[in-house]
Amino acid sequence: MCGKASRAAGLLSLALSLILVFAAPSLAQEVQEAAHEAAGLNGAELGVVWAIPFVGILLSIALFPLLAPHFWHHHFGKVALFWALAFIIPFAMGHDGTLVVHELAHMGLLDYVPFLILLGALFTIAGGIFITGNLHGRPRFNVSFLAVGAALASIVGTTGASMVLIRPVLRANDGRRHNVHVVVFFIFLVSNIGGSLTPLGDPPLFLGYLRGVDFFWTTAHMFAETALCVFLLLGLFWLIDRRLYNHDEDFRNTFDPTPDTGKIGIRGKVNILLLLVVVGGVLLSGSWRPGISYDVLGIELGLQDIARDVILVLAALTSLAVTPKGVRESNGFNWEPILEVAKLFAAIFVTIIPVIAMLRAAHEGAFAPLVEMVSRPDGSPINAMYFWMTGLLSSFLDNAPTYLVFFNLAGGDAQHLMGPLARTLAAISCGAVFMGANSYIGNAPNFMVKSIAESSGIKMPSFFGYMMWSMGILVPLFAIVTVVFFLF
Repeated sequence: MCGKASRAAGLLSLALSLILVFAAPSLAQEVQEAAHEAAGLNGAELGVVWAIPFVGILLSIALFPLLAPHFWHHHFGKVALFWALAFIIPFAMGHDGTLVVHELAHMGLLDYVPFLILLGALFTIAGGIFITGNLHGRPRFNVSFLAVGAALASIVGTTGASMVLIRPVLRANDGRRHNVHVVVFFIFLVSNIGGSLTPLGDPPLFLGYLRGVDFFWTTAHMFAETALCVFLLLGLFWLIDRRLYNHDEDFRNTFDPTPDTGKIGIRGKVNILLLLVVVGGVLLSGSWRPGISYDVLGIELGLQDIARDVILVLAALTSLAVTPKGVRESNGFNWEPILEVAKLFAAIFVTIIPVIAMLRAAHEGAFAPLVEMVSRPDGSPINAMYFWMTGLLSSFLDNAPTYLVFFNLAGGDAQHLMGPLARTLAAISCGAVFMGANSYIGNAPNFMVKSIAESSGIKMPSFFGYMMWSMGILVPLFAIVTVVFFLF
């Protein structure tokens, strides 16, 4: 990316930080006082027009790479900045300045910054793990690799598993000209559905854990749903991959460009320990409650959350310091995927502020018709609708705040949701995690996997092209899940 484009793009990812760092002390004091007097942005007072910037960034991500790929490659940061400002400027003109800063600080400090720190740490550490040996992308290997990746996703998270395994699977299939289906199923299984069994797997489940859902509740109550999805997807992948491998002459006649090496091994093993440090840091923030917090621009930052972020940053810096340079070079490691995610998701997190507020307003907000679809006239939940509404919104909104919206809509009491409303909580959790696979922006690892695959020379589907895969495969799968688990 050219220098000017890079500087403009950097403005977007730093926008929230600049607001926080350079806000005058008097303004900070005003925001703190206002935060104690008001609950924040009232979604019931907002019209649908405030969703335009959010829809704009989504359509830009969807259409520009397809219609103007050269422009998008060089200027996507500027486009993202434009949509972020399209919300911030009118919002600042029509609302009190303290509320503007408070809302941006809330989204920045509690959502975007921890989100980026976690992804950045996992991306950096995983990039220092290199699996040696020339793996051959035969159907038996591929299906086994995807199964292992799906299991690993619940242990080190979908981001960690995706970043560790995507490069080896790309090298294993680099001799196959038609290998897009391998990456697509990798996103389905490793970057999303596999992370359903623990709070470490995906951010929505971690938020539930922080709000009182037992650590192993997801393991016990989502295992059957996850196992069914993984089993059916692996079976379908096996049929597709075996047919292409056996009957496509391109596969049989293409020379494998990766030379054969010795036995399979791992370089950069210290990073495996650092991944465990990241896992420990995440667990710490959910289990340690020192009762100490700091008020920053009206936002309560718990000591446990600050400690988690510091641990993750230190783990990432340690990885950069101790990993031999040659390991990252062998991995083809570069910073572009995480920078792309940082810039685009900064705009998504900013423009999503009014959308989440309107959803939280429930029956009082502009999206009341959507909210009314998840409950019967007597107020009892419709689990199938919770599954689909949480899932469909998670396909295009960030799935973590979407999970919280429906978690609170169902009552917000973790003990009650784990008890009489266990099926409702399972529907919300499955919808948030499973349907993150429906689009490239449904879950951050999707975008990073796509970017890494493209940098390796794979012509990945466009935004809508990918959705053709997800609609053709995942939507029927989720219909089966609905009938089996949530319809009655």
